[in-house]
Amino acid sequence: MTSPSPATATATQACETVLVDQFTDGVLDPAKPMLGPVCDGGHIIANTAPGCWGPMLTPCLRGGHEVTVPVAVEGAEVGDAIAVVIRDITVTSLATASGTDSAMEGRFDGDPFVAARCPECGTLNPETKLAGIGCGAIQCANCGAETTPFKIENGYTIAFDENREVGVTLPGEATEKIARDAQRYAAMPKNSVQNSVLTLAQHDLVGMMARLRPFMGQLGTTPSIPFPDSHNAGDFGQFLIGAPHDLAITAEQLQHRTDGHMDIDAVRAGAILICPVKVPGGGIYMGDMHALQGDGEIAGHTCDVAGTVTLQVHVLKGLNIDGPVLFPVGEDLPFLAKPFTKKERARALVLAASFGLDSIEKTAPISVIGTGADLNAATDNGLERAATLLDMSVSEVRNRATINGGIEIGRHPGVVQVTFLAPVASLEACGLLHFANVQYGPLSL
Repeated sequence: MTSPSPATATATQACETVLVDQFTDGVLDPAKPMLGPVCDGGHIIANTAPGCWGPMLTPCLRGGHEVTVPVAVEGAEVGDAIAVVIRDITVTSLATASGTDSAMEGRFDGDPFVAARCPECGTLNPETKLAGIGCGAIQCANCGAETTPFKIENGYTIAFDENREVGVTLPGEATEKIARDAQRYAAMPKNSVQNSVLTLAQHDLVGMMARLRPFMGQLGTTPSIPFPDSHNAGDFGQFLIGAPHDLAITAEQLQHRTDGHMDIDAVRAGAILICPVKVPGGGIYMGDMHALQGDGEIAGHTCDVAGTVTLQVHVLKGLNIDGPVLFPVGEDLPFLAKPFTKKERARALVLAASFGLDSIEKTAPISVIGTGADLNAATDNGLERAATLLDMSVSEVRNRATINGGIEIGRHPGVVQVTFLAPVASLEACGLLHFANVQYGPLSL
């Protein structure tokens, strides 16, 4: 596995498979070297670290998450897209912890995800050390002060069965046992630097059962200017506008994002994600695997875990999309957006003929991602992206999403899926019909 610069990544001999076990410092920087390149049609296999709470408790990480070092894809140029087929997602953690958060005043400069500061010695993004377990265990390595910029308001520790099918939240004694062996229970990758959230021994919710259905909270391509990883989206990206730290951007620069931080539970094994290419090589990265999540991630966080991920990538020349497009697993589609059966089409043709119409359009599902400062802005963004992609008016997309689909919330406050049945002719014209046919069957018939 080689590590060329982005400018020379595709000039290096491409590999059929790239194995990834390296992580960023929390910043997605297009000027930094990428791994790979992986060949067009090749595979990326990664061991990902838990997202959200662990990195949020680790001030030296400057993005709120700990994602993999991006991988260049052979032949991917600015204006192309990369189809990412999610072949497998497997949870390796034995347990995790999570909960609602609040920021600790005096411990950050403007943004607790990006610019944590020790409240005693003033060190910016300090290294930390562990002193026991519990909420005060994470301390500044320089002066020994408690230095995490966040605290959990209402939290829980959840353990998983050996098949990673169900989980149960645990009482205090069990959480303390796990906290003392947090790295093992978290299955923390060897190159991760985060403090495990399991160290906190959270147990406000006890005896609650949950089903597991893992997906990737972060999966996408590298933005064209440096972005903190968790801020690579239209909602979290708002925190960067005019911020008092060196990763601040203007409102106009938000267009450089690629919306890799979606927290959409349909980004799971079997789905196909189409990602924009905004830097040479694309730079596929991933992280923030969730063991489970209800739509909206309304608590702000969920059961973040370590795991293994297998992706297959394909370059789509000249697609020139602004943000991600998703072909979900069929069972994840809204009822109205599911492909019509032969029986339904036959009945519709009879109805059409009775009114003198000799044909009806052929359609296939598509889900266009929109992000913005709030859900209204995210919906507008998704509608506009869908209209541009399929060469139709926003009003037409609104009608189609109402009749044959819906607006699904990925993350509150500002990530949505605009999911609907699109005309096969429009999908063919933009070069995406192949993926609809692969995912849902021969819909062009």
